[in-house]
Amino acid sequence: MTRFTAACVQMRSSRSVADNIAQAEALIRQAAAAGAHYVQTPEMTNILERSRADLMEKITLEEQDPTLSRFRALAAELRIHLHAGSLAILLPDGQVANRAFLIRPDGSILARYDKIHMFDVDLPNGESWRESATYRPGEQSTLAALPWLTMGMAVCYDLRFPAIFRSQARAGAAMLTMPAAFTRQTGQAHWHVLQRARAIENGAFVVSAAQGGTHADGRETFGHSLIVGPWGDVIAELDHDEPGVVLAEIDPEESLKARQRIPAIANERSFALSGQ
Repeated sequence: MTRFTAACVQMRSSRSVADNIAQAEALIRQAAAAGAHYVQTPEMTNILERSRADLMEKITLEEQDPTLSRFRALAAELRIHLHAGSLAILLPDGQVANRAFLIRPDGSILARYDKIHMFDVDLPNGESWRESATYRPGEQSTLAALPWLTMGMAVCYDLRFPAIFRSQARAGAAMLTMPAAFTRQTGQAHWHVLQRARAIENGAFVVSAAQGGTHADGRETFGHSLIVGPWGDVIAELDHDEPGVVLAEIDPEESLKARQRIPAIANERSFALSGQ
């Protein structure tokens, strides 16, 4: 089988890890029942909590994390590749990682990725975020070999840093992933155009599960989980911010065709920068 079905699970994660596991499991099962071979959940699947003190009380080391444990069992039961878009994971040194996991159909972990770029911004509506005050940034981009193609892993704010995705595409990734918890304000302005841009410039599929709606900690996220084709067309979207599932067929040949039409990766050249 060269083609496969990918699914995005859109959530509205709360401050309760147990509630979030239950919400995610129901939607993952829905996606698998609809025929998905690969299922992706959003950034911060296990908890959305602005208070660092409260977060630290609820998260665990990776080997003790209940969401990861449940997801590994689900992947094995449903025989799917399950991509936990990211979980808040306690590190042995007391820091926190915003960590994505790709789980094989036998329940073993295929790949991990720690979010590289921290969302430290002050938005025009008064929202202020300092992700680096809680999370330790990652230092390494990650590729993972699925049975059908190679995929690149990223998380949310990484979307705004195209060098990550270009390096992944140059290394053979035909599918790029950007699970997210985009704010409503930035999502309304930039979510679709950035997703489509990353697809177009790399001739790759882009699969991005999102958080959506007003959360228990007060934040508002944009939703609109997307699957974009290598030519930049939106091939599947949840056109709202409610929890749900969206699926699309992924044909790796379409990535090859897009790169043959516009061979931007092959034509890329190094250059020097000059000026006063």
